[in-house]
Amino acid sequence: MKDAFRQSMAWLHTWVGLVAGWILFFVFVTGTAGYFQLEIGQWMQPERSVTAAPANADRTRLTELAMQRLEQVAPAAASWNVTFPYIRPGEREWMNFSIRWEEMPKSGHEYGAGGSEQLDTRTGAILPPDVEPRETAGGRGLYRMHYSLHYLPYQWAYRIVGIATMLMLVAIISGIITHKKIFKDFFTFRPGKGQRSWLDAHNAVSVMALPFFLMITYSGLLFFLFTYMPAGKAVLYGTDEESGRAFYDELYEGGAHRHAPIARPSAPMAPMLAQAAALWGADQIASVTIERMEGEPPQVIVSHVPVGLKLYDAAKLRFHADSGARLPDEPDPSGAPGATQTVMLNLHEGVYADYWGRWVYFASGLLGCGMIGTGLVLWTVKRRRFHLASGQDAREDAGVRLVEALNVATIAGLPLAIAGFFWANRLLPIGMMDRADWEYHSLFALWLGAFFYALARPLRRAWIELLWATCAAFALIPLLNGLTTGRHLFAAIGQGDWVFAGFDLTMLGLAACFAITARKAAKRLDAGSKAPSSPARQPILGEAQA
Repeated sequence: MKDAFRQSMAWLHTWVGLVAGWILFFVFVTGTAGYFQLEIGQWMQPERSVTAAPANADRTRLTELAMQRLEQVAPAAASWNVTFPYIRPGEREWMNFSIRWEEMPKSGHEYGAGGSEQLDTRTGAILPPDVEPRETAGGRGLYRMHYSLHYLPYQWAYRIVGIATMLMLVAIISGIITHKKIFKDFFTFRPGKGQRSWLDAHNAVSVMALPFFLMITYSGLLFFLFTYMPAGKAVLYGTDEESGRAFYDELYEGGAHRHAPIARPSAPMAPMLAQAAALWGADQIASVTIERMEGEPPQVIVSHVPVGLKLYDAAKLRFHADSGARLPDEPDPSGAPGATQTVMLNLHEGVYADYWGRWVYFASGLLGCGMIGTGLVLWTVKRRRFHLASGQDAREDAGVRLVEALNVATIAGLPLAIAGFFWANRLLPIGMMDRADWEYHSLFALWLGAFFYALARPLRRAWIELLWATCAAFALIPLLNGLTTGRHLFAAIGQGDWVFAGFDLTMLGLAACFAITARKAAKRLDAGSKAPSSPARQPILGEAQA
């Protein structure tokens, strides 16, 4: 009975993995890049100046400079905000000393006009705006593709990715059940054994980051939970539009109250900032907001730097703007469901992680690509073995041939297309209309071309040639960057610009990985082609040597 159940799970694992494998590989590749989406975005906009860490300035003095400027530009606004210099974990970049305000809305309008300025931390003078960078999809566009699939309508894309994610969860669980010696097999690898070698590799990369795979899959399903289960939204927020809007107002707009005009607080702000500094530390104060709701006293809200798993709901201290008295904390309107969703969101995106933590996420994502890729190849290896046992040539089966071509185009061709995405960023004219869209078009055109190439070429040659093409595409990106921007690898290292240097070094590292893969594939095929037992037939990637 147990063996029959395990065999059923093996069948489920095999076919679920195949059906969703190509979409999941795309999701993992683009999603893994998202852990460095800000760094990728900065590399794709080289016109942006290098943002250095600002000098640690006294928050009280900066607040005084900001208040003086806000009184000049927005004396009767709906709200004032002062942002202090700090590192924003979610965006992984330094926030500059700046002010922001919202004017009182005109009659018949819900919101007023807004404005913002960056100020000098020494004098409070307005800083000139940055140079307008080139239009680009950037790292954020690359990241968004892992759930939006770019060309499809959002609702279709969410559902397709959701189905693929659910199938992956089923594949993971059924895989754990199937491999009863999964942890023992983790330490076993038998090279040159064809199907056995691919299974060993699949087991190793699967177990190596198994907790990550479970977390990323389950949390990914929660991302669009109400898209997949609209009934749950009705239960939590109500079925009518009015109740849903009331919840939204309470959660995101501070309730249905309307803003009233504000002025500079009568109470000194130094004691308020001192209280926050005593609780959190002076460098952990992110911003100060001054606002007033109709029927309520004016408030000064001091916000903590976003940290931990609740980046989008940082701690706050509230004070009466006229008396300086501490006001009670407001309850979280989202409750336990909102807190759970926030934690899962931050776990999935890794926005709480520091620099090294994001590299762990990145490496785990690459292992996910390896798990899916080895699983796809393993299916074709097993299928070819079945055909050989029955005296048939697997290459004559149209279904197997299609799967093989899709495997080549996905495993070798998609990384080539990602490299083409970066090439397009440097080669497309800067003033080109719809430039960001053409970066996307370049990526998908290359990917589609890789598929047709895999169909047209002998399969064993398609593997080697596309792997070498991908190696070359990544290896030449640093050279292309140096020729088109001047911010080449050695200049970036000399200037301490580790965004550009790190990107170029990562491209070289990926090129090295594809070079090793291409060499191993070529050596294997060359050895197999010399085998005397099958002179009329040369092996395809994954088959054992004779």
